[in-house]
Amino acid sequence: MSKKYVVLGAGMQGVAAAYDFAKFGDAAEVSLLDLQAETAKKGANRINQLLGRQIVVAGQANVTNPDEIRGALHGADLCLSAVPYFFNEQLTRLAIEAQCNFCDLGGNTDVVFRQHAMHEQAKAAGVSIAPDCGLAPGMANILAAHGIRQINKPKTANIRVGGLPQNPKPPLGYNLVFSMEGLTNEYFGKAHALKNGKRVEIDTFSELEEMEFPAPIGRCEAFVTAGGSSTCPWTFAGLLDEFDEKTIRYPGHFEKMKTALDLGLMNLEPVQVAGKSVVPRQLFHAVVEPLIRNDDVHDVVLLRVTVSGENEKVEFNLTDYYDERAGFTAMQRTTGWGASIVGVMLAHSQVEKGCVRIEQAVDSNIYIEELLKRGFDLKIS
Repeated sequence: MSKKYVVLGAGMQGVAAAYDFAKFGDAAEVSLLDLQAETAKKGANRINQLLGRQIVVAGQANVTNPDEIRGALHGADLCLSAVPYFFNEQLTRLAIEAQCNFCDLGGNTDVVFRQHAMHEQAKAAGVSIAPDCGLAPGMANILAAHGIRQINKPKTANIRVGGLPQNPKPPLGYNLVFSMEGLTNEYFGKAHALKNGKRVEIDTFSELEEMEFPAPIGRCEAFVTAGGSSTCPWTFAGLLDEFDEKTIRYPGHFEKMKTALDLGLMNLEPVQVAGKSVVPRQLFHAVVEPLIRNDDVHDVVLLRVTVSGENEKVEFNLTDYYDERAGFTAMQRTTGWGASIVGVMLAHSQVEKGCVRIEQAVDSNIYIEELLKRGFDLKIS
């Protein structure tokens, strides 16, 4: 039976997910909703033109208006949230009320645990809720879980992942291809990990390491950021000695951003400036975002997941580039499609009911098959 999908947010990731639902999700209809009706219309028209059929319908919706969202989700099989993470707790509650399966791009583990507190309500409503389904958290965590299941006595699991411009430019060698709020949410706060078998909190922008990738990428750096490990440190506590996740950037990015962090430019406590209250992080967003968001959308996503045991090791390597034909960035493909694959599985009742941890509940064999179906260059060794 054909499915009805709803995507909240017609930004880059929302449009990518809506396209994927329409192409691979056995969709009867995909509703692409945004606060800005024109943005949704532009995204829907683009997808319909790419697919050569009218399947995506644009609409206006305010995610802060419960009645609008309930109405939008009525009769839908799956809702994907492609709006900032801080809306996901309320959207989860509304999806349960509407008896609609739900997944999101996530990125904030505190919000995820508040979603998991609704497990019994979701189960009673007969729906599946799957937070943190993008790239990392999301794809990387599912691959890590797959590797852990392949090894007889797993000991360590390490995720290294990042989206980079193919043509890096000053001042940070970085081009923003998703929300500024999402970026600074990853950069600020505490990361969750397993060290020596115990769950620990680690400061972001710590544990700098160097990595090497095949040409033309070459040398990169990786460091601790928040949110990417999601619930895995809780899930694998008692099984693994070590689980961590780090973000990949070009050399030099760490030092520059660490200085901004140390100077308090990402703090949320207001300060007084010329008699006015100013939130440093909001000021940082306003000043820095125009400098790191440019028209050159040619990007690359690097993902390396390594799981090791006593005598075994499995490694997943995925390198994805901007899609010249369809015009999707690598970050759109890996994040938006990473989430939509889980969404399709939810809509087709391939995931248990309730609010689930994707590393436990998502069938990684099916997930990997779907990645390959979409043309991802995933190498498993």
